[in-house]
Amino acid sequence: MKIAIQGIKGSYHHQVAESYFHSEIDLIECMTFTEMPELVVQNKADYAVMAIENSIAGAILPNYALIDESELKIVGEYYLGINHNLMAWPGQDISQIKKVYSHPMALLQCRSFFKDYPHIKLIEDADTAEVAKRIHEQGLKKTGAIASAKAAEIYELEVLATEIQTIKKNFTRFVIVQKKEGHSNLTATKASLKFVLKHQSGSLGEVLVLLAKHQVNLSKIQSLPIIDRPWEYAFFADLVFDDYQEYKNALQDINSKVSSLKILGEYKDKK
Repeated sequence: MKIAIQGIKGSYHHQVAESYFHSEIDLIECMTFTEMPELVVQNKADYAVMAIENSIAGAILPNYALIDESELKIVGEYYLGINHNLMAWPGQDISQIKKVYSHPMALLQCRSFFKDYPHIKLIEDADTAEVAKRIHEQGLKKTGAIASAKAAEIYELEVLATEIQTIKKNFTRFVIVQKKEGHSNLTATKASLKFVLKHQSGSLGEVLVLLAKHQVNLSKIQSLPIIDRPWEYAFFADLVFDDYQEYKNALQDINSKVSSLKILGEYKDKK
């Protein structure tokens, strides 16, 4: 099974791919999210694993747009606790580290830790595990990486400090996407939608009332500007429900209140 991930072996996406599929997988490593949808569309990958939101930083809105534009379908989700670790070439002390590289998000989430080490310069890089791999391959001294414990294991680095993120309860939600198929998922308890409201006062409120009427919970909603229609917005929403038919009834009622409605995926709620 070919799985496209953002990053390389040892990345958090790699951890999710292994945990979600529970089988031998062939990883396709991508340095950017934009590379991934095309691999699925062209059947070069069976699935893609994409981070979609973080409990601290919020939604990764461009990834919602990528899924929508590429006509992909969300078929599952996975929540991963993010534990950042400081690692370096074996045999070094933290006092010897001069530079630490990592993904901008990882650096942001660990800034408080480095206030006690003003001699260390923090530098943004493309991927957490990629830095660990570079240290391993080039034998870099006085250089650290912020990455997962799995990256330290794979690239034979020494962990100098564990769980250095400022907020310890730090989770990222990932979605599993594949090419769209026509049938519905009757066992689903969660759905991701995209809708555009009509130009009518109170239209969003009416949508929320209809969801409540059918006992469908709106667990998340984000707006994203529609590029070619100034001051108009598309809404990306996650719905959670116990009764699949009630959810479908809710969609039927909502359809009359929006100018467009698109199901991005129906799947099992894993939270």
